Amino acid sequence: MKILSTPGWDEYELLDTGDGKRFERFGKYRLVRPDPQIIWRPRLDRSEWQKADAEFDLEKKKWIIKTKIPDKWLIHYKNIGFYAKLSPFKHTGIFPEQTLQWEWISSVMMFDILAKQAQSKNNFLQDSQNKLRILNLFGYTGIASLVCAVGGAVVTHVDASRPTISWARENQTASNLQNKPIRWILDDAIKFVSREVKRGVKYDGIIMDPPIYGHGPEGEKWDFNESFPKLLSLCRLIMSQKPVFLLINAYAISSSAVMLKNVLEDYVSDLGGEIEFGELALEEKSAKRLLSTGIFARWSQK
Repeated sequence: MKILSTPGWDEYELLDTGDGKRFERFGKYRLVRPDPQIIWRPRLDRSEWQKADAEFDLEKKKWIIKTKIPDKWLIHYKNIGFYAKLSPFKHTGIFPEQTLQWEWISSVMMFDILAKQAQSKNNFLQDSQNKLRILNLFGYTGIASLVCAVGGAVVTHVDASRPTISWARENQTASNLQNKPIRWILDDAIKFVSREVKRGVKYDGIIMDPPIYGHGPEGEKWDFNESFPKLLSLCRLIMSQKPVFLLINAYAISSSAVMLKNVLEDYVSDLGGEIEFGELALEEKSAKRLLSTGIFARWSQK
């Protein structure tokens, strides 16, 4: 089991944590958000926390704006741009710890491209027939989809929320990737994959961020313990003959990464390759403590 941690990047920092809250910087704006697992004390003085531009009030279930802060502002990570927004559910549309997964996706995609180029005279970055086909389920605001598109993949992005897909499209424009082949699909994940099975569509890589509970656009019920194994079994049927990776992220689930690894192993053990699993974490700027943010399991041929 691994703990993958990041200190952030130029436009994101976890400044401090304590007393049930995290103090973060997204671009030039500092935010305070609730996080119930943080039962330890903050290290920065309270006066520093009071400099936050906005704080999410858990009791009132809304953001308390303290300075002039826009409805959205642009954040950059390497060559990708995306908007941060103060959503009604305390989120900003960005999960900074996912930089670790974006880098992993890029590395396994490039490994596959280089391996194929070594076996062929074709330029796999230019030949559309040889582009990797990636499926991003529960794709949220689309940053992982943009990472894959930058890497030369043909991407299918699926999410059950129309506003979230609109946000993802905004991010595509902000990244100047309008000409990249990304399909934005409003649909229930299980229904969509079931149809792809019937259509005989295959994917070289699959990303998924399943919630604990949720509903599709037509009220379809999602319950992790019941729905996740079913979805994974369907995903195995749409994996190509020589798949490259399968990545699962999970948040706020009362199970360990071992559970994700065990279920993933049920469906990919015949493919060879390797499975990694563990926790994602953010490293504090104030005291270098780690804040666990979620669990993951991932398989690749690399």
